[in-house]
Amino acid sequence: MNKIAVISDIHGNVPALKAVLEDIRQRGVSAIYCLGDLIGKGPSGHETVDLVRENCERVVQGNWDDFIGKETSEPVLNWHQEQLGRERLEYLGSLPFSIEFVMSGRYIRLFHASPRSLYERIQPWDSYESRLSLFSGSELCKDPRDADVVGYGDIHNVYLQHLEGRMLFNTGSVGNPLDMTQASYAILEGEYGSRETAPFSVQLVRVPYDIERAIQEAADVQMPLLKEYAQELRTARYRGLSK
Repeated sequence: MNKIAVISDIHGNVPALKAVLEDIRQRGVSAIYCLGDLIGKGPSGHETVDLVRENCERVVQGNWDDFIGKETSEPVLNWHQEQLGRERLEYLGSLPFSIEFVMSGRYIRLFHASPRSLYERIQPWDSYESRLSLFSGSELCKDPRDADVVGYGDIHNVYLQHLEGRMLFNTGSVGNPLDMTQASYAILEGEYGSRETAPFSVQLVRVPYDIERAIQEAADVQMPLLKEYAQELRTARYRGLSK
């Protein structure tokens, strides 16, 4: 049996990322996949990008990873661009849209927000039709066929649902969770690459980390929107910072 850890939405929070990576190391995981939004909101996008490149076998693009490379006069975005530097911005802009593979006889598709867009946001309480549409493919996907298992990030809310015999899950957020004040990620376990039906599971994991250290790191570099960022980390409530 193979184990694949799926992380997402780190948002420049290095203490949270390091806590998650350490937890993953202790679980005998075969590979780590990242579903985007490495940067933004938090202070250490540059270090986050470097850690993800070092530790993750496959990485897809998130909405922040997309728009951070575009020209802007927005001071907050300019600050994050300066922290990252040109080479990391180019790396973020080059990331693929989705990860697709077979595991234990199931076709699995992983992406940031939806199979159609980096910016389409679907919550666990949205309509049945909206959630069901996440199993469909599009021209942006590697293969347009419907998936049996879908995992995504973007919304910072962890959940797992079964819809018409298929499995839908959200990893939540490593660095900016908005459901409880602990980092989150998922583990897929099954026979990687096998088209034969075999046992398969999705485990959703919560990892405590040093929130005050993460806030202090933002304060040390005089990060913009520090107050809002600190409130989100301490309360797991949305304070208006872009997801």
